[in-house]
Amino acid sequence: MQTGIYLHIPFCRSRCSYCDFNTYVGMEDLYTAYTNALEREIRQALQTGLIEAEDRRAATIFMGGGTPSLLSPAQLGKLLTACRDNTHLPDDAEVTVECNPGTVTRDYLRELREVGVNRLSFGAQSADPAELKLLGREHSWAQVAAAIEAARAAGFDNLNFDLIFGLPHQTLASWQRTLAAAQTLAPDHISLYALTIEQGTPMHDWTRRGEVPFPDPDAAADMYDAAEETLGALGYEHYEISNWCKPGRECAHNLIYWRNEPYYGLGAGAHSSSIGRRWWKVRRPADYIARAMRASGAELGAALEMGGEDIALATSRGETVMLGLRLLQEGIEQARFAQRYGAPIAHFFADALAEAEGKGLIAIDPTRIRLTQRGRFLSNQVMKLFF
Repeated sequence: MQTGIYLHIPFCRSRCSYCDFNTYVGMEDLYTAYTNALEREIRQALQTGLIEAEDRRAATIFMGGGTPSLLSPAQLGKLLTACRDNTHLPDDAEVTVECNPGTVTRDYLRELREVGVNRLSFGAQSADPAELKLLGREHSWAQVAAAIEAARAAGFDNLNFDLIFGLPHQTLASWQRTLAAAQTLAPDHISLYALTIEQGTPMHDWTRRGEVPFPDPDAAADMYDAAEETLGALGYEHYEISNWCKPGRECAHNLIYWRNEPYYGLGAGAHSSSIGRRWWKVRRPADYIARAMRASGAELGAALEMGGEDIALATSRGETVMLGLRLLQEGIEQARFAQRYGAPIAHFFADALAEAEGKGLIAIDPTRIRLTQRGRFLSNQVMKLFF
């Protein structure tokens, strides 16, 4: 099994209309204190055996948020050094930082590269100015292009950006223009997400009051179809339901999630999942800072934990199937599943497998189980069969 480390940076310059993540604006005065507290958690948690994998081995580091690029390269480098000092991280390990276009310069990105970051993920979202405004994004598409150019000049050869489809008022034509604009930038990896309306967000309030229409699922399906066709023709591999990449550029950190392997979240509101348990941290940055700086040693984890739960074996098996089916090429590896749970998938899910295969939603062979083309469009229905 691989193990990933996730570091949460909860700060943003502004709040996006669709975002329900644990993020905060107007807290610039906490950046330094938060960095110090997170470094303390990294060092003490890892030293006291947080990572259960043999010899504290970690395969990836992912800095997400929020907007990690609001911190300086020196601050992010300090956090990476703390991780490297306390885990056996391979020299070529994937180290990702999420960035917002408009918050980075060539010099900033060059310094990130120097402290050991080797992958960037940009929140591009759309090439349409009206759609960016609706989403509450402060950047323009020109700034996306400038950020990609600056990243290439700084030495990065592994770049992702996120796009959102299924927006209110979005048309298939405007989505195709966004895909065409993305094509000109030639990212190594593209993540495409259908908009979901989350309670507590401005977007939810607007739709509830009738100020903007709810997303049209049929239109979103057409946009997804168009993306599959367009990106496939460009040579991108559709390796996960929402993710495409150039050959060999899969996101190694996210593969850990999809294979239901252990990951450890450090920072305010971060979630972790080990074999048999998951837990999450106190959410508010000021509370996190106070607790992290007050506790020490083995007490630190308990001081920062806000909640947790044990994972029953049956739940773990179902989640492994559900997540593994998202991997369109790899699917669920039969041997890996049997090694982990002591018996083949069919031992636990014979009826669900028979029903899904009978409906043409999955393909089963001796090595793996994968969604069919039809199953990709009905993936939620397939996954419900295993719970």
